[in-house]
Amino acid sequence: MAHPLEELRDAALHEIESATDAQALEAARVRYLGRNGSISAWGDRMKTLDAEERPVVGRLLNEVRNAVTAAIDQRTEKFRSRQESDSLAKIDISLPGTPHERGSLHPLTQMLDRGIQIFRRMGFALADGPDIETEWHCFDALNTPPDHPARNEQDTFYLPDGRLLRTHTSTVQIRAMQAALPPIRVIAPGAAYRRDEVDATHSAQFHQIEGLYVDENVSIADLKGTLEFFMHELFGADTAVQFRPHYFPFTEPSLEIFVKSKALKRGEQWIEVAGSGMVHPAVFDEVNKVRGDDAYDPDKWTGFAFGLGMR
Repeated sequence: MAHPLEELRDAALHEIESATDAQALEAARVRYLGRNGSISAWGDRMKTLDAEERPVVGRLLNEVRNAVTAAIDQRTEKFRSRQESDSLAKIDISLPGTPHERGSLHPLTQMLDRGIQIFRRMGFALADGPDIETEWHCFDALNTPPDHPARNEQDTFYLPDGRLLRTHTSTVQIRAMQAALPPIRVIAPGAAYRRDEVDATHSAQFHQIEGLYVDENVSIADLKGTLEFFMHELFGADTAVQFRPHYFPFTEPSLEIFVKSKALKRGEQWIEVAGSGMVHPAVFDEVNKVRGDDAYDPDKWTGFAFGLGMR
């Protein structure tokens, strides 16, 4: 006659094999192997058996428990495999895959790109120049006197051969005038370098968009109209723009540009964003000397220049 444990094993294996889903299988596990399950109850019954019977029943109990546990694990794996197959069967492998973003452009790059797009719409061409410049391109050609603080080694990165890291991208304006006859309308986005103390608003390397427009009868009204349009396109139509008198050696008159916009973090405050002015006649004269002609005759041509700090 079969032992009651063997009968429980056979009944459990039959119920496990007959389970049609995970819920039925879990019910069978609880019924036989749960804390109050039929097989688990034999663990408490062991202490009531005779000493000679305990080893035999104990060995049989372990065999039954292991057999039922293995059957449950096997049936669980079968249900899992079936579920995965059903899920895969619903996938149309002929459809294109889901694209994954691989990051985004740096905020500074986005600002530079946006600024370039706006100026290109106004007819400005892109110009470029080297980051390592001559002192003439960086200072002399821009009417900067020898005793100007910007030419001090405490403010500018000089190299052993006398060249330097450009302190502004205005050097590209000079190179553009050397290379081309007027009229000229260019922007020069790029990096500049100064010995600034690094803090929340200063860095030894920063980025600018310099601009130059030279033609007949260019006036300060053209400068203001161009930069007001740019600020409204960049920060929004409700941006307030203010021009304040200033001094730069390479422009006369010179203006600093402040904006107040809800698009900026300090929307209720005026923030300086650029310097600008009408090109100083001395700059035209210096370019003519190097060109060896009178292409930029200050009596015929006028122009404006600006520098936007993009940081």
